[in-house]
Amino acid sequence: MPTRAYLQQAQELCRRTGTLFVLDEVQTGMYRTGTFLAAHQFDVQPDMVVLAKALSGGLIPVSAVLMTNKIYNAVYSSLKRAIVHTSTFSENTLSMRAGLAALDVLQDEQLGPRALHLGESFRAKLRHELAGFDIVNEVRGMGLLNGIEFVPPKKLAFRALYEAFNKIHPAMFGQIVVMRMFREKSILTQICGNNFMVLKAAPPLMVTSEQLDEFVEAIRDVVEMAQTSLTFWTEALAMVRRAVNI
Repeated sequence: MPTRAYLQQAQELCRRTGTLFVLDEVQTGMYRTGTFLAAHQFDVQPDMVVLAKALSGGLIPVSAVLMTNKIYNAVYSSLKRAIVHTSTFSENTLSMRAGLAALDVLQDEQLGPRALHLGESFRAKLRHELAGFDIVNEVRGMGLLNGIEFVPPKKLAFRALYEAFNKIHPAMFGQIVVMRMFREKSILTQICGNNFMVLKAAPPLMVTSEQLDEFVEAIRDVVEMAQTSLTFWTEALAMVRRAVNI
């Protein structure tokens, strides 16, 4: 989680050097963090913003690049430059309609303020239920974009197994958590691509409080198994063997 000061100083550095301040809000935008853009919670004004994914409500691929009038006029300054950036599939009719419909739903159903409220409650419940497990380092997030960060187990027997798996592939532990959440709890999760020890907890914005409670109970059961049962680790060993054979 960046601090407000970090992003504000990054913006100031860009302004001072004449560099465009561009924010990738593909995952964080569209009220995922509670506001239309995550940038709105850091009091920054980017020159450009990249949006995608939730922009269509999941119906069809669609993305957008937002920019200031100054940049737009500089790029598309004349009829001759009108096609400086174009694509066969840009402004696809179905994609554009899906994007407009998604924006309407997000605004009409107030899913942003709802995400802020549910997110705070969700993180509080996760922290309470996972507080007693030493393999959980932190629960963090904004709105309904959250992460559960794990650390290697302290118990010697489990720590040795963890280190062995980690040498084969650093994502092994996270993948076992994902697999158990899906197979035993019917909940689809994902580990972060830039940190295999962080599990994403990013439910859809229309999620109910009851469904969030179900997730909290499910992840607590899986974490408890990882910290207390050899079965969790022996199954990971079986996965390693299959991976080696592949």
